[in-house]
Amino acid sequence: MKIGIISDTHDNLPNLKKAVDFFKKEGVKAVFHCGDIFKPETIKQGFVDYPGEIYLVLSKPDEFYFQKLEKEKGLFDKLYSVKIWKGIGKTQIESLNIAFCHVPQKALKLSLSQRYDLIFFGHTHKPWKIKMRKSLLVNPGNLAGIIFKASFALYNTETKSLDLKILEKL
Repeated sequence: MKIGIISDTHDNLPNLKKAVDFFKKEGVKAVFHCGDIFKPETIKQGFVDYPGEIYLVLSKPDEFYFQKLEKEKGLFDKLYSVKIWKGIGKTQIESLNIAFCHVPQKALKLSLSQRYDLIFFGHTHKPWKIKMRKSLLVNPGNLAGIIFKASFALYNTETKSLDLKILEKL
């Protein structure tokens, strides 16, 4: 199974759509967004017709923009297959324990627990990965193209491989 990992969209809808089109073409079954989306409309418009699951953790700025969705959260989830967490998200896919958050400090703390196979995070805009104890920590970079080129990551659960994708090279 292929998993898409994105972060720091900063409302850059054209870049998000380009990444989602790639995910659809590649048969990516789940996408994790590690925060700094900003407006909920970006998720609604960016993931139009995306058939897979969307896992979303809210950063502090996102929480401000998503406040009004608290009452509509069930409807948002149902319509868009979006699962939303504040601060830290946790789930399991194909026996892999996955945690995801926005800031690297939380990711490092999660790795100390040794409960997670994969930990995704963002915030720095710089893509990188590191193996810490049991966990592979992955920062996919940023889709906004701020400071560094727009990028995302693709993880294959069968081959246990991670690929960094630079958006302009797709």
